[in-house]
Amino acid sequence: MSAPKKSPNSLFLTRENMVLATDLYQLTMMAAYLEFEMSEPATFELFVRRLPRHRAFLVSAGLEQCIQYLSELTFDGDDIDFLRAHEVFANISGRFFERLRAWKFSGNVAGIPEGVPFFPNEAILQIRAPLFEAQLIETYLLSTINYQVSVASKAARVAMAAGDRTCVDFGSRRAHGPQAGVYAARASYIGGMVATSNLLAGKLCGIPVTGTAAHAFTMACPSEDEAFRRYHAAFPDHTTLLIDTYDTLRGAVRATHISGELKGVRLDSGDLAQLSKEVRLILDAEGRDSTRIVASGDLNEYKIRALLDEGAKIDAFGVGTEMVTSKDHPALGGVYKLVSRQVAGVEQAAMKLSPGKATYPGIKQFWRERDDVGRCVRDVMQLASTGAPSPRATPLLVPIFERGECVYSLPDITATRARCQTEIASLPESLLTIEGFGEYPVEVGADVSELMVRLRAEVGE
Repeated sequence: MSAPKKSPNSLFLTRENMVLATDLYQLTMMAAYLEFEMSEPATFELFVRRLPRHRAFLVSAGLEQCIQYLSELTFDGDDIDFLRAHEVFANISGRFFERLRAWKFSGNVAGIPEGVPFFPNEAILQIRAPLFEAQLIETYLLSTINYQVSVASKAARVAMAAGDRTCVDFGSRRAHGPQAGVYAARASYIGGMVATSNLLAGKLCGIPVTGTAAHAFTMACPSEDEAFRRYHAAFPDHTTLLIDTYDTLRGAVRATHISGELKGVRLDSGDLAQLSKEVRLILDAEGRDSTRIVASGDLNEYKIRALLDEGAKIDAFGVGTEMVTSKDHPALGGVYKLVSRQVAGVEQAAMKLSPGKATYPGIKQFWRERDDVGRCVRDVMQLASTGAPSPRATPLLVPIFERGECVYSLPDITATRARCQTEIASLPESLLTIEGFGEYPVEVGADVSELMVRLRAEVGE
């Protein structure tokens, strides 16, 4: 039998088709810009207006995928043909499509490095490029940043709740598709998980991969004893046994009958706090004091904290659905807004005035000030031309692209994860809790405030 033919309309997002992973209106605006020769430089900022409920801060993530996207983005002949055939472009001249055919990102990008905490109205990415091309990239950047920031921020909360206990990403099967599962594994590792169950994330991102076995393996064997024996025989140095398929405590006793090393046992149901205490006694009584107890089963930061408050004897947590979907706040409201553009060679700040959605105008830098011991005390938003507000202030935005070329040296993901831990630890202690946290000051500089007053006056507000 011959292999099935590859579908020409594959839904898997690849380098070859990601240029069209955008909204139609980006292309229609681009066509209109070109029609009216609106091709001068413009600056956009990608930011979050407000923190989600139950979040004291957000964690930057997704930058590496944005860099890859901007570095490789091109239109090929099939893309051009698809756009030409769309009825909305019926009156658009061939000049637009030829411009697309020759297009390559040529702008500047600044961004907050991955793993760094940030707050509302601080630009995660700042794009400076001809208006024509700065418009195109909005959808991809938002979808990438919004999702990975959501998961990394949720993972940071899970890690805070767990304290010195190990946390692992178990969420691929509950992610919104296989690609989301890989991105979730990546973002959760940055946010504080120590490993993932996702093999592709391990291969592509260099994340440690770990796992146990499912109930199906136990049920497929003649008995629970035989299932444990066979699994250990196959993986003598890497055995963590799932012991709650039938009766958890009997499963724990049977696990101790294994000859040789037993790295861990996993609990996936029932009263995890009480069971963990009883299982710990069983393991210790049989000299298995080094065997770790792993817990899973719809966990989140609140359940983990409650388990530890009850004195649960759990050494590691597998966290899935609640983290990879950021279940309590599944959609981050990141936005991408025009803040400045050149008109006839003159820079003009732009500001949206809609109620509840007003933006801060001008090309800005965001500064973080620390005290003598390195703890963050405040952030300041100022126009980039103003400079640092104090000698202790460091910029959050660093150069990523200059004139279309990447100038940023990407750290490996382990270094990014370590930076995240260090940066979170430097936040005020009032923020380092999963509930009842304080509010971090992000001050608007006098230069930005004055610009806002002037722009409002110009439009009669």
